Amino acid sequence: MDLNFSKEDLDFQSEVREFLDKEYPKHIKEKMDNGDDLTRDEIVEWHKVVAKKGWMGHSWPVEHGGTGWDATKKYIYLRELAMEGCPMFIPFGLQMVAPVIWTFGSQKQKDYFLPRILNFDDWWCQGYSEPGSGSDLASLKCKAEKDGDEYVINGQKTWTTLGQHADWIFVLVRTDDSGKKQEGITFILVDMKTPGVSVKPIITIDGDHEVNEVWFDNVRVPAENVVGEPGQGWTYAKFLLFHERTSIAGAPQLRRGLNGLVKRAEKIFHNDSPLSEDPFFKSKVAQIELDLSALEMTELRGLAAEREGKGPGAESSLLKIKGTELQQRLTSLALEAAGHEALPFGGPYGFKDQEVSSSKAAQLTAAKYLNFRKVTIYGGTNEIQKNIIAKAVLGL
Repeated sequence: MDLNFSKEDLDFQSEVREFLDKEYPKHIKEKMDNGDDLTRDEIVEWHKVVAKKGWMGHSWPVEHGGTGWDATKKYIYLRELAMEGCPMFIPFGLQMVAPVIWTFGSQKQKDYFLPRILNFDDWWCQGYSEPGSGSDLASLKCKAEKDGDEYVINGQKTWTTLGQHADWIFVLVRTDDSGKKQEGITFILVDMKTPGVSVKPIITIDGDHEVNEVWFDNVRVPAENVVGEPGQGWTYAKFLLFHERTSIAGAPQLRRGLNGLVKRAEKIFHNDSPLSEDPFFKSKVAQIELDLSALEMTELRGLAAEREGKGPGAESSLLKIKGTELQQRLTSLALEAAGHEALPFGGPYGFKDQEVSSSKAAQLTAAKYLNFRKVTIYGGTNEIQKNIIAKAVLGL
């Protein structure tokens, strides 16, 4: 794989930078740079800006509206967005359910859902985990019973990220419990406005409302919303998880975060010397830098394989493991750099609305540190990913 950018690649990089300079909404950039939360409307606005440019389908096949970019252009594009501090794309429609629909869905589903996902007309969320079914996802109990040309869904999903904003949810439901637990699972698409769907917030340790419980009480869904064949949802779920794990790694965001930490360290002084000159701090930064470079190269290899028509395999588990471990190491180092100013917290649900003496930057560092304790768990725990690698690569 040639790691040097060609003139065409450099021209494309300039095009992306020009687009961001002209089209990235200034009010959204300001909030992102300040660490402020975006509203739902602002998140949708950003997605619409990219969709208008025709760049939302950066990882999609051309026949479904994709850009047709090679691995290098995808890498450049995502890296430039991350380095500019743009909001991350909501992945549940764009990167998760869309590949399932274009691979296994009916033509009617492709014609209706894919253009709407590409234009971000619909906000999607994921209905996989349940209170007793996380890493052991095949043990799920949320049930759907066939009633004429409809399915009636009853049960609960949990840890549903941004479900409070979603228009649609893709759900794994049990339609048959007579065989192995991996059998009898069906993949179905549900309109969140359907009667009987309710969303209840879960406040996380950093004081944020990011995840939710989603309850289904006699929710009636057209049978035509089943993707693929009833009872084959486990196959589709594994396919989706490969794509999810690849995106979780977040190498471009890690790069921007590391650069930002190094800059902040230049302004943190101890014994009249900046933290950036401390040998122990520099050693930790250097190790993260080396591991991040290796992660980026692995991601490029995965993109190159994808270009050749190979779906993500065990590489997605490797990216998930190393990417999330690096995210935790980086947030831990940022917390160390913030020192005692990151310690104060107020109120039962965190610090967001409290008067505290520490700086906003330190508070945001503490919040991110706490939030990122979860990254080695969701998308399949890193322990499970090691089992996948052992089986797929080593044959164990």
